[in-house]
Amino acid sequence: QVQLVESGGGSVQAGGSLRLSCAASGRAYVMGWFRQAPGKDREFVAAVSWITNSYAESVKGRFTISRNNVEHTMYMQMNNLKPEDTAVYYCAAGGKVIEVDLSSYPYNSWGQGTQVTVSS
Repeated sequence: QVQLVESGGGSVQAGGSLRLSCAASGRAYVMGWFRQAPGKDREFVAAVSWITNSYAESVKGRFTISRNNVEHTMYMQMNNLKPEDTAVYYCAAGGKVIEVDLSSYPYNSWGQGTQVTVSS
């Protein structure tokens, strides 16, 4: 397991942009973002492994995930934000090298979460 620290959340108006960052204490095969809105289950947003990336349909074309493997850091640029993107965003990571859909990957490290609020 690795320790994860998120940053970059905040409040913006619809159509605005935010960039989330996640710093890991060590190397991870997969790093991803999940979010949880009030009263809803946690849902997959996006993830990046050493070889591929994956996005939820609801954010494709608006969010871009990237990582710096030297610094063990992951980023997510969020553009054209919508009120329905409002949630606590959690960074997740896992070290097991397996072939599986990144939305279903067995993440075993989680950050504390960062709030993203989008107003209409």
